[in-house]
Amino acid sequence: MTTAPKDVLLYIPNLIGYVRVLMTLASFVLSVYVPSQWVLAFMLYLGSFVGDLFDGIAARKFNQCSTFGGLLDMVTDRCSTTGLLYILSGEYDTPSLRLMYSTASLQTHHKSDEGNEGRVFLVRWYYHYYYFFGYCCVGTEFTYILLYALANTVDSDIKVLCERALFVCIPACLVKQVVNVFQLSSACHAVATHDAKLKNR
Repeated sequence: MTTAPKDVLLYIPNLIGYVRVLMTLASFVLSVYVPSQWVLAFMLYLGSFVGDLFDGIAARKFNQCSTFGGLLDMVTDRCSTTGLLYILSGEYDTPSLRLMYSTASLQTHHKSDEGNEGRVFLVRWYYHYYYFFGYCCVGTEFTYILLYALANTVDSDIKVLCERALFVCIPACLVKQVVNVFQLSSACHAVATHDAKLKNR
């Protein structure tokens, strides 16, 4: 049976991806224009973040892995985090943050061993050990989510809970930022290597 482009666009994991995009956008709109609804914004962003787990599970279960799905997942993750950092910059009265993040998969998934072959050892190690990778990713997102909750809640118990949870999450966030620097460096080198090969043909 032939697979048409429309079929790929309607793969179950990609439909989950579209819902993630809508939930993220809705959370940002509420955060910016209806800040009194911060709990709903928090839940929508958290729902989008959790959806990242289920699109991967669905892709494997239904044999619907696709380059488009990988791209949708990666762009959604990067834009979601960048948007949340922008909102946090307003919550804490700091200058506007600009985050430039780039990664190159070059026809392989950026999390696979093949996609990271020849990359800096830290990037290879980070993606190879699933639990460490999960701790860093989840810890980073929860650092931002908890900071958002901390900036908006007036409940002292919730504040204490958020502060304690940050002690667990902040180390993961710091490690991930170090990995991000190496990942960006490795991605730039991989793209330059690819360009050089094309020029030398």
